[in-house]
Amino acid sequence: MAKRGGFPGGMPGNMNNLMKQAQRMQRQMEESQREMETKEFTAKAGGGAVEVTVTGKKVVTKVVLSQDVVDPDDVEMLQDLIMAATNEAMKMADEAYAAVMGQMTGGLGGGFPF
Repeated sequence: MAKRGGFPGGMPGNMNNLMKQAQRMQRQMEESQREMETKEFTAKAGGGAVEVTVTGKKVVTKVVLSQDVVDPDDVEMLQDLIMAATNEAMKMADEAYAAVMGQMTGGLGGGFPF
């Protein structure tokens, strides 16, 4: 009598290879993620008057302000420039991460459906 369900004698060769490839891809993705977390991304705003650096973990590590941009009568402009530079640096980090993951997954689109 034939068994129901599963594969007689264990996984066939193709399924076993597929599982090994998935495990290898997972290790590579974890390694790439660790590498991304150590990278830094720097963006400027206001023609270089404000410079913000963030890590791949999206932690602000440095803010550099030109003396020319520090105007006590226009604090709002300085706040806007800091926000713009920070957002751009975060966007750079996101894009770099997406590019690395896209290479790893072969453009599968952000994950598996299960």
